[in-house]
Amino acid sequence: MPLARVRSCALVGLDGELIEVEVDVARGITALTVVGLGDTAVQEARERIRSAIRNSGAQYPPNRKVTINLAPADLRKEGPSYDLPMAVGILAASGQLVADLEGCVFIGELSLDGRVRHTHGVLPMVALARERGVTRVFVPADDAREAALVEGIEVIPVTSLSQLVEHFSGTSAIERFNGDHAAAFANQTSDAMDFSHVKGQEHVKRALEVAAAGGHNVLMMGPPGAGKTLLARAMPSILPLMRADESLEVTKIYSIAGLLPSETPLLTQRPFRSPHHTISHAGLVGGGRIPRPGEITLSHRGVLFLDELPEFGHAVLEVMRQPLEDRLVTISRAQGTLTFPANFMLVGAMNPCPCGYFGDSGRACTCSDGAVARYQKRISGPLLDRIDIFIEVPRVDFEKLSSDGYGESSAAVRSRVEEARKKQGFRFSESRLTCNAEMTPVEVREFCQNVLDDASRSLLRLAMDQLSFSARSFHRILKLARTIADLDASTSIESRHLAEALQYRQRTMAA
Repeated sequence: MPLARVRSCALVGLDGELIEVEVDVARGITALTVVGLGDTAVQEARERIRSAIRNSGAQYPPNRKVTINLAPADLRKEGPSYDLPMAVGILAASGQLVADLEGCVFIGELSLDGRVRHTHGVLPMVALARERGVTRVFVPADDAREAALVEGIEVIPVTSLSQLVEHFSGTSAIERFNGDHAAAFANQTSDAMDFSHVKGQEHVKRALEVAAAGGHNVLMMGPPGAGKTLLARAMPSILPLMRADESLEVTKIYSIAGLLPSETPLLTQRPFRSPHHTISHAGLVGGGRIPRPGEITLSHRGVLFLDELPEFGHAVLEVMRQPLEDRLVTISRAQGTLTFPANFMLVGAMNPCPCGYFGDSGRACTCSDGAVARYQKRISGPLLDRIDIFIEVPRVDFEKLSSDGYGESSAAVRSRVEEARKKQGFRFSESRLTCNAEMTPVEVREFCQNVLDDASRSLLRLAMDQLSFSARSFHRILKLARTIADLDASTSIESRHLAEALQYRQRTMAA
């Protein structure tokens, strides 16, 4: 059997593509050639495969020219996940492995002694295999729990190449991996900071509750040590638990990025990402020669926290404007265009001035008016216009800090948030929207403008005239008021809901 065909998978962005590994063994000078637009890791697989076959008790074909084609040939292949299918193809083409490989997909990196190593991106590759009608996948044993998250496909955990040969020869069959799919989604415990441990700042907690209920963006401003970072890190504890489809979506992203812990095959907690202000453009939005997800994609379905917001580079902040609107980030390269999801909540924190004490009641500011204005103008108007809630975080006094009591727990706040999200889920049941912040002008007209009472309309008209809000601000105010009404279990938007929404809008950054 001089020619063998084995199937594997390639990653294209967050999706996969079936790859056919064709192996031809012909007489000639001993050589191994890999074609099909493989990167350096694929080309280096030749040496790994030779050693792995010899050290697994099999024989590398002597006096044979081995040619491996990775089809389709116009798709860039990267990474070491093709080691296992290429080795299986060589053994099959040389007659050392006799088996029906139809309906099977092989994924895995080989070590020199034939062991099968962990591979990034197993979840999206196995999901693609199932969609294409594949019934069985052979994956590294370390990745079997991750692969088993995809229902309807047989997962075979492989520890070594010799074990796989024995499996096909009938000497020692490998048992399929039976993962507990329901149990994987049952673990929803959160290790985030609890709201009850944050002393004072009740009005800030209320603002964060509103933000969590509707998926709104937040900017907190206050002096150093007031609790901005602590409050932001407590934000995931009040967000609704992730649905099964959201968990799989987030897990897929982290699997491709190589950030999925080996002991945690499924991510059930909402992501919380807090990059340093020295992050690059590509690090935030994604990029590279072969684009990889950036921080905004790693924050998908969770929170992106930018501490010391004015310290971030101007260009870095400006690239977030489009993802904040579209909930997607598109990266274009000469090889093609990739789209990554970016449906995240932006939580920013900043000091009011370079020294941090502008407007503080307990310490005098040492900055000039010009320095304060220049500092706050580092954040552009268009970016600020995409933030729904602006909240001041003042200094906490001694009595509150030293009190023995605890505030309201995150569990109690989360219960109200989830009730509000249920209303939104029912409201958007016939669309792909998940929360109020995602509404387009069409939904704003239907679910916000059409349910305003007369007092609310008058208040909104007065605010628009006096504060000169933009059209985007107009819609964001209505979406925010809709969320506040949902928390109040009200079908209509009343004037008190609109008044609270207006309080959260930006007025002037500097006095």
